Amino acid sequence: MLDDVHAHAGGVYLLAPDEPVLEMAVMAGLPRAFAAPWERIGLGAPMPVAEALRERRLIWVSGEEQMANRYPRIAVVLPYPFALAAMPVVTPDTEYGAVYVTWPGHRPPELPDRDRDHLMAACERLAQRLERAAAESRPVGPEPDLLAALPLTATLGTLGAVEAARMVARLPYGLAALDMHGRISYVNPVAAEMLGLPAGTLVGTHLWTAVPWLNDPMYEDRYRAALISQQVTSFVALRPPGDWLSFRLYPSTNGLSVRIARARSVSEMTHAGPRPGAGPPRLVTMSQILNLASALTEAVGVQDVVQLVADEIAPAVGSTALVILGSHGGRLHVLGHRGYPDPSVVERWHGAPLTEPIPGAHVLATGVPAFFDSWQQLEHLYPRRRGTEDGMASWAYLPLIASGRPVGTCVLAYAEPHPFPADERAVLTSLSGLIAQALERAVLYDAKHQLAHGLQAALLPSSLPSLPGIEAAARYLPATQGMEIGGDFYDLVPTGVRAAAVIGDVQGHNVTAAGLMGQIRTAVRAYTAVGQSPAEVMRSTNRLLIDLGSDLFASCAYLRLDPGRGRVVMARAGHPPPLLRRPDGRVRVLDLAGGPLLGIQGPVRYPTSEFALAPGSVLALYTDGLIESPGVDIEDSLADLGERFADGGDEPLEELADRLVAGTATAEERLDDVALLLLRARTPV
Repeated sequence: MLDDVHAHAGGVYLLAPDEPVLEMAVMAGLPRAFAAPWERIGLGAPMPVAEALRERRLIWVSGEEQMANRYPRIAVVLPYPFALAAMPVVTPDTEYGAVYVTWPGHRPPELPDRDRDHLMAACERLAQRLERAAAESRPVGPEPDLLAALPLTATLGTLGAVEAARMVARLPYGLAALDMHGRISYVNPVAAEMLGLPAGTLVGTHLWTAVPWLNDPMYEDRYRAALISQQVTSFVALRPPGDWLSFRLYPSTNGLSVRIARARSVSEMTHAGPRPGAGPPRLVTMSQILNLASALTEAVGVQDVVQLVADEIAPAVGSTALVILGSHGGRLHVLGHRGYPDPSVVERWHGAPLTEPIPGAHVLATGVPAFFDSWQQLEHLYPRRRGTEDGMASWAYLPLIASGRPVGTCVLAYAEPHPFPADERAVLTSLSGLIAQALERAVLYDAKHQLAHGLQAALLPSSLPSLPGIEAAARYLPATQGMEIGGDFYDLVPTGVRAAAVIGDVQGHNVTAAGLMGQIRTAVRAYTAVGQSPAEVMRSTNRLLIDLGSDLFASCAYLRLDPGRGRVVMARAGHPPPLLRRPDGRVRVLDLAGGPLLGIQGPVRYPTSEFALAPGSVLALYTDGLIESPGVDIEDSLADLGERFADGGDEPLEELADRLVAGTATAEERLDDVALLLLRARTPV
C-alpha cells in the first residue's frame, strides 16, 4: 500500500474485541515509539483513524496547518510537516479497523484520485482477508513492525567497503549514522573525538542519552522532525565548557546521516545575524510544549488561564499583548487581557454581538483561525474596525476549540509587523488547542464556584436580626478544598421578647450537605415558630433526618435566649460545647449534658441545661472547623480559642469575630467549614 502511493509510513488499527477501541496492530516506515500516545484509540476520539471508521470514508489531512486545525492532539505531539490519509477497513456488514498512511512535507489540498483509489482498494482487500480469516476461525496473530532495511553494500565489495570507511575517517568533520530508532550504528573518529566518548561506547546507544550534554528533549525533537518530514534539520549544542558544535541531520527511509562540525558561539551568531537562506527557528520546542501542557493542567479558574498564557505562551511566541474572549447569550465576553496600556481598547468589545463583523467574533463563531500581518490587512477585511487602533501592528486570532465546539478566541497581538509562515501558524493553532482545553475546564470551575457560593449565601442568613438585649455577629468560612461549600450553618430567630440561637454542622462539604443543611435550618425555624421547647426542637429535627432517609448526620446546638431574665436554656446534639465569657473576663466551657448526633437513631431524648447570661457576657457558638487542625490536639485548640476569647472579649463584637477566625481565615488549606456565632448580652434600656 505504501509503495503504491509513494507514502513514507503507515499503520493498521484493528477493533478490540468487545470494546469500542482501536488497537495498533502493526506500524511501518517509522519507529512505533512515534505513535506511542495512540497505541489505543477510543472509537469516539477526535483522531483521523477513529473518524475514518466512524464515518466509513477516507480522511485526508494535507499538511501541518490543517493537522493543527482539525487534530490539535496530534499536532502538539508531532508539530512537523507531514500529510496523512486514514481509511476504514470494512465490509458492507462488518467493521474491522482502520489504516493510516503518511507522506513527508505538504501535499495538495485534495488527495489525487489515483492515490485515493489505490488506498481504498487496498483496505477493501485487507477487509476481505480479515473476513475470510474470521470465517475460518483463524485468529489474527502478532506481526513485527516494518522498518526499511539498510541498503545492501554487496556492490561495493569488501575492498570498496574498507576504502569507504578509510575515506570517512580522513574527513575533517564528524560523521555518524543513526538507525530508524535513533541508535548510533557508525561513528567516525573525528565525531567520537568531538562528542568526547570512544566510538565503541557510542555505537548502539542513542545520541541524546549517551552524551550527557545532549540530554535535552529539543535534540531528540530534531531527530523526530527529520524522520517524519524527511527534510534536513539541524541544531547547535554547547559542549562544556565553551565549545559549540553544529549537528546537521540528513534523513532517508532507512535512517539518518549526521554531520558534526565546530560552530561559532551563540554570541557570535547573534552578532553576525541569521545565515542567508536559513529558515525561521521553531517557535516552541517539544520540551516547551510539554511544560505548557503541564502548567495548563494546573490552571483552576479563567483568570489562572489568562495569567498562564500571558506568562508562558505569549513570551514564547513573541507576542506583546493578548486577549481571551468567550461568549454568553450570543455576545462576546472579554474574559481577560494582558499587555495593553489602555484597557479600554479591549473592553469596548465586551458585549458585542457574535454577528458583529469583527475578527474576534468571526473566529469564535466559525472556529477558523485568522492571521493579520499588518493593520492595513486587518482593516481591509474588517472595515468596521476603522478608527479603533489598539496600538499593535500584527495579530493572530486563534479559535479555542474544545469538545468539538468553539469556547473562545485567543488574540495574540504584536507590537511590530510580524509575518506568520505556515509552520508558525501550525504551532500557534496547536497551542490554541491546549489553551481551549484549559479554558473549558476553567469556565466550568468558575461556574460551579459561583453556583456553590450563591447556594451557600442563599442558605445562610443574609443578616442577623436586631434583638432587644442581644448584640450578635457571625462568620462563615468554607473549606478550601472541593467546591468550597458545606453543611455548617447558624441562625438567630426572634420569638417575641425571647430569641432562639442555633448552630450546626451537616457531615460533608458538597451540594448534598448544603441542601440538607438548608432543610435542617428551615425545620428548626418552623419548630421554633410553633413554640417547641429546645428539647422538642432537637427531637423533631432528629425525626426529620430519619424520615428523609439521608445517609448524612448532623451536629447541632440550640439555645433559647431570655435576655430580660438573663437566662439561657440549651439542648445539644453531639455539637462542640459553646464558650461563655463572663463580664469579669473569665471563660467557661459549657460542656453540659447533650444527646447523640441528629440522624443516627430513632426516638432519642435530648436533655436541656439552663445557665445565666448576665449583661456584658458573651456566648461563642462555633463548629468544629474552628478548633480542629491536623496534628493539633483538640483540647489544646479549644484552650487557645478560650485564651483569645478572654483577651478580646471587651472588643466590639465584629472585631472579636475577626480575631477568633483569624487563624483559619488566613490558612491556605481549610479541611473543614468554619461557622461562628457570637452573642453579647446587653443591659436592657
